[in-house]
Amino acid sequence: MPGRVRGGNRRPGGVAGYPSDRLYEEVAYVAYYFHWPYEQVMAMEHRERQRWIAEISRINERLNEEQGRRR
Repeated sequence: MPGRVRGGNRRPGGVAGYPSDRLYEEVAYVAYYFHWPYEQVMAMEHRERQRWIAEISRINERLNEEQGRRR
């Protein structure tokens, strides 16, 4: 169920009840790697943000494997 704030407005990004430390980590991770603005990352639903985090992780793993082969 979407989070609600006083006045009945829906919170952006599906963040109601989500631990703030974890949210900051996710936003920082996506913003750092893709250089996306804070507002754009915060507007994402949790599942979409998690999907991008998984994609970034796969990219990093692939790059690290390629670097390891070159050594």
